[in-house]
Amino acid sequence: MTNSATSQLRQPANTYEVDDIAYGQSIIREEVAALTRVADLLDESFANAIETILAMRPHSRIVVSGMGKAGFVGMKLSATLSSIGVPSFFLHPGDAIHGDLGRFSKNDLALLLSNSGETGEVVRLLPTLKRLGSTIISITRTTTSTLARHSDITIAIGDVAEAGPLGLAPTTSTTVMMAIGDALAMTLVKRRGFSREEFAIFHPGGDLGRSLMVVSDLMRTGDSHCVIHRSVITKRALHTITETKGRPGAAAIVDDAGVLFGIFTDGNLRRCLEREPDFLDKPIGDVCSPNPITVYPQQLVQDICRIIHERKIDQVIVVDERNIPVGLVDIQDLLSHGMIKPEKY
Repeated sequence: MTNSATSQLRQPANTYEVDDIAYGQSIIREEVAALTRVADLLDESFANAIETILAMRPHSRIVVSGMGKAGFVGMKLSATLSSIGVPSFFLHPGDAIHGDLGRFSKNDLALLLSNSGETGEVVRLLPTLKRLGSTIISITRTTTSTLARHSDITIAIGDVAEAGPLGLAPTTSTTVMMAIGDALAMTLVKRRGFSREEFAIFHPGGDLGRSLMVVSDLMRTGDSHCVIHRSVITKRALHTITETKGRPGAAAIVDDAGVLFGIFTDGNLRRCLEREPDFLDKPIGDVCSPNPITVYPQQLVQDICRIIHERKIDQVIVVDERNIPVGLVDIQDLLSHGMIKPEKY
């Protein structure tokens, strides 16, 4: 299909579709404008909320609650907090007033969401939370609502007009609440110095978890990692490699101090068979590849994927700060963890 034909297919079939596109764009622009206004409204209450969360006691949790669409925003906010190492769970206000308020402790922090600040199910939580002594942070429209007046900290979003022809369905208000929640979470990441490696701990599954795995999570160690002194005769070294658990097909070759000297792989064996008929009686240090590429245990596994792809190799030695081998990563390990695709290699 030609480009001109493709462009014709993408054109609206009639003027009604053109109007729909323009109206959809106007809704998005309304919400963008609201986000800009709310960003300008952030004040010391936002900073106080951050400080309060950072000062939480060990084992304390943030219990997020909200009704309706604000509740869905609260679920997302709670999940985001948990993903950055801030213990949190969502509590539906309807369940809370029917016994689940017992999940709160005085050391927990309540984060309550309500656009109006008058949502009955949310307001009914306040007396019990006050008796428990839980700190209450609210995200709501104004500082004069019932929810705000009974909160320790209120992040006010202002009088946000809902987008759309009716101006009734929660649209802009929930977008703004979502953004406030993201701002809280990402500011906490910044203040706590939360690292990619820490993030990976809470995301072990899926593409995200795999992309954040560190080498120490994957490398072969102990009796699965073959380390041989450079003076060992190659015939004996080959036997050691073969007997190594998992048959890595490679060995780290070290000197008297245990420092990495070289690597011996299946590739080295093939080259020796072609060029050096008497190699089996030579020291392994004479036939290995010196100064191999190495990585550190704290590096991301992605680094090894890049190295293996660019250098066309199958194994990478892992060393510590003294250049002493502590592990090995084989291409099969990356394949089994879904870090690389078989067809790519």
